[in-house]
Amino acid sequence: MAPVSPVSLAGSSNPVSILCALLIFLIPLAAAGLALINAGLGRSRSAAHSMLSSLCAFSIAALVFFAWGFAWQGFEGGAAHILTVAGKPWSWAGAGPLFLRNLPFDGSFASLAGLFGMFALGFTALIPLGAGADRWRLGAICASTVLLAGVTFPLFAHWAWGGGWLGQLGANCGLGSGFLDAGGSGAIQTVGGLTALSVAWILGPRRGKYTVDGLPVAIPGHNAVLVMLGCGLAMVGWLALNSAGAILFTGAQSAGATLVALNTTLSAAAAAVAAALVTHARFGKPDASLIANGWVGGLAASSAVCAFVSPFSAVLIGLASGALVTFSVEWFELHLAVDDPCGSISSHAVGGIWGLLALGLFSGFHSPVAIVAALGGAYPNLVAQLAGVATLIGFVLPLTYGLNWLLNRFYPQRVAPEGERQGMDLYDLGAGAYPEFIVHSDEFSQRKT
Repeated sequence: MAPVSPVSLAGSSNPVSILCALLIFLIPLAAAGLALINAGLGRSRSAAHSMLSSLCAFSIAALVFFAWGFAWQGFEGGAAHILTVAGKPWSWAGAGPLFLRNLPFDGSFASLAGLFGMFALGFTALIPLGAGADRWRLGAICASTVLLAGVTFPLFAHWAWGGGWLGQLGANCGLGSGFLDAGGSGAIQTVGGLTALSVAWILGPRRGKYTVDGLPVAIPGHNAVLVMLGCGLAMVGWLALNSAGAILFTGAQSAGATLVALNTTLSAAAAAVAAALVTHARFGKPDASLIANGWVGGLAASSAVCAFVSPFSAVLIGLASGALVTFSVEWFELHLAVDDPCGSISSHAVGGIWGLLALGLFSGFHSPVAIVAALGGAYPNLVAQLAGVATLIGFVLPLTYGLNWLLNRFYPQRVAPEGERQGMDLYDLGAGAYPEFIVHSDEFSQRKT
């Protein structure tokens, strides 16, 4: 399906533009839900730091996007840097003016794409916070967010959403409709998840996470209620994110939002059920944190496929996503020694990559024979999706790791050992999230007047 043209969303009186704008306004709820999930899965002595980090990361991302991020991301039909190869034009970066100059704020496609991109970037910036929980300094978080918002995200967002070369694979190479990513399984979830992987590698595991034999030790989250509340809040924001993305980048009309919402819900629900079944079968009881990770993984996968598959396919995709995320959490922790307190890498990167691949496999899927046909070339969109996944792993991951590695050389990102022992709240902020939990002996002693 070709990207929507700016003309079809021209003017603030267009009903589709109004619906799209209202949906975009709800996207920050997904970020708020993710912030609660990250805080709940971390330690209580770092809860306030986690929530403040989310607010700061979202704020920094918005300012950088305003300054130059959107200029690099661009939009379909906007100015871009073009590289001609074999006589065909390939767009590799946006070429718009800085500080949103000359952008019409009238409900047009360009203005809605800019607002959508700002909220999407803010959401993306919160994903790495879960992997760096309990040990990532606030100043380093802000500096890393500048790199994500100013370089990594706008580049891939242009390639996927802004008329870039991945989207041009259809027109230039005959690969179906080119790379498709309606709600951001690649641009948001996988870019954020791969950044989370880079941060976790650079920071190293939390103290006490691994024994001298290298075996991981469980460090449970401090508040499952916050986690479950965050899952519900994220669901509302995700429905809006996927629906607005489908309208902007796939040409879906108002009626199409119904299918998007249905597929998003079914994918998340199936993923949660799969995670519950897997954890019950393996541990004897369902695990709340892994089920929450599965729920988020199902939402991440749905962002790519929401506008392109049937509800039955969405259920299958969600079931696979929930199982994948559950095993992925253990694989990263046990075999790669990657300490990811909130499961951000598995939920967002693994779930997002699966969603991108599932779009190529399940779009129009009605029988297992379709998968064989896809591998045989009958499904050219699968090749375009594979190109997008290869770009994420082969280019975006080294880029985001390299940028954060350089940052760490000049500005160490991990808190001092004393800060980790004391807790990020007291060490970085000077106050805890739950001061009433601490009983001071002098409160019960007679004070001299």
